[in-house]
Amino acid sequence: MLVWLIIIPVVGALLAWLAEHRTRWPHPRWIALITLIIELILILSLWVPMGTGDHGVWLAELRRPWVPRFGISFHLALDGLSLLLIALTALLGIIAVASAWIEITQRVGFFYFNLLMTLAGVIGVFLALDLFLFFVFWEVMLVPMYFIISIWGHEHRIYAAIKFFIFTQGSGLFMLVAILALAFVNYQNSGHWTFDYFDLRNVGLSPAAALWIMLGFFIAFAVKLPAFPFHTWLPDAHTEAPTAGSVILAGVLLKTGAYGLLRFVVPLFPEAAFNFAPFAMTLGVIGILYGAILAFAQHDFKRLVAYSSVSHMGFVLLGVFAWNVWALQGAVMQMIAHGISTAALFMLAGLIQERLHTRDMRRMGGLWASMPRMGAMVLFFAIASLGLPGLANFVGEFLVLLGTYRVNVTLAVLAVLGIITAAAYALILVQRSFQGEPRGTVKMPDLFAHEWAAMAAMIVFAVWLGLYPQGALNTAAPALKAMRGAVLAQNPGPQMATRTNDR
Repeated sequence: MLVWLIIIPVVGALLAWLAEHRTRWPHPRWIALITLIIELILILSLWVPMGTGDHGVWLAELRRPWVPRFGISFHLALDGLSLLLIALTALLGIIAVASAWIEITQRVGFFYFNLLMTLAGVIGVFLALDLFLFFVFWEVMLVPMYFIISIWGHEHRIYAAIKFFIFTQGSGLFMLVAILALAFVNYQNSGHWTFDYFDLRNVGLSPAAALWIMLGFFIAFAVKLPAFPFHTWLPDAHTEAPTAGSVILAGVLLKTGAYGLLRFVVPLFPEAAFNFAPFAMTLGVIGILYGAILAFAQHDFKRLVAYSSVSHMGFVLLGVFAWNVWALQGAVMQMIAHGISTAALFMLAGLIQERLHTRDMRRMGGLWASMPRMGAMVLFFAIASLGLPGLANFVGEFLVLLGTYRVNVTLAVLAVLGIITAAAYALILVQRSFQGEPRGTVKMPDLFAHEWAAMAAMIVFAVWLGLYPQGALNTAAPALKAMRGAVLAQNPGPQMATRTNDR
């Protein structure tokens, strides 16, 4: 089943590319849509054991030799955390297809090939428990996203694509060096090569070596998150990417960075992570405030949403390094909630640009009169993004702040200022684009049926997770509990032990 989760989008990608030149085949967008629906059904079928209570931490696992000489194996495993993120990936993949339905008109088959290959790489990242295999999937998801931005992007797409690739590929090389260093130290200690996640959690590292190797992982994941000051590639990539590319970037690719911090950085290097935690949490708070202030100053619709992503993902960094049960659950919920609300805002930004041929909010105004349903969607997801109680983002941010308060009161108070600023830029987004006097006399088309269906689906999930978050929290809880227990088993300092055992 785990292999099929990766194979299905790969096969769908190849079929979509081949269908571009075969008139009797279904249109590539239909192939992509059907592929992702099958993927979503498959991952939901794996969710069934979660409700029975008759399972361990790992719902499914596969381990096969790959390069035995160097201890490299094809090791995939699925727990509640991976399950939630893969389900989010499949859902937002469907949303991305809907957003590209009309927008993409050239080299359509190749576009959906790259889209599905990106998602296949992301799913591999969420499943891989061999660190070498993890790096392979990490690289797989970058190349097709580069093509999506550089071929189907907007005015400065080449610059944005190269910047995206340099930042993500360069930081990935830091992670590769760190993986090799960790495996080499383990080889010196044990006499055998391995890249297996469970084996490398128990490597005896000196404090200095643990810190430097941890920083290699941290840089790679912080760039992808993105955390301040590694965030500068994000606004350009989001602004120049086609709508579907922005949806996948914000909703899925950023989550791979957060997942890496949660799965690898702290469990592999608990002592080093604890010593580094004050600095990492400070970067998280700086990102929250800095992203919010820059979002407040934007006139470009997509750049405003892009900088808001920097702010919201700062809560994830804060929650991971607070490392208690509230903060970790909040970080997971924030990853999911941000994926839904920000993907919706980017899709709406693309729809507006497609109709008005501009992203500049100074040239908008009064759009509610001609596009009331789209205006209602922008208003809903803007207030969802700012953390309105009853919606998913509020749950994530509240739990992160609650967990951070128990670790560092000052940082928790400063992070609250980011929520206050979010209210300002979210409401300005709505006011500048949809309120006021109309800037033109031409009536613009409102949401089409497939766009309305995509928006409605994301509204349902945002409200459901806001009113009943316990389902998602229960799904992630066994995985988070196991990671906290593994950290404690490595005999960390008393402060980290307190965070790990915190109820």
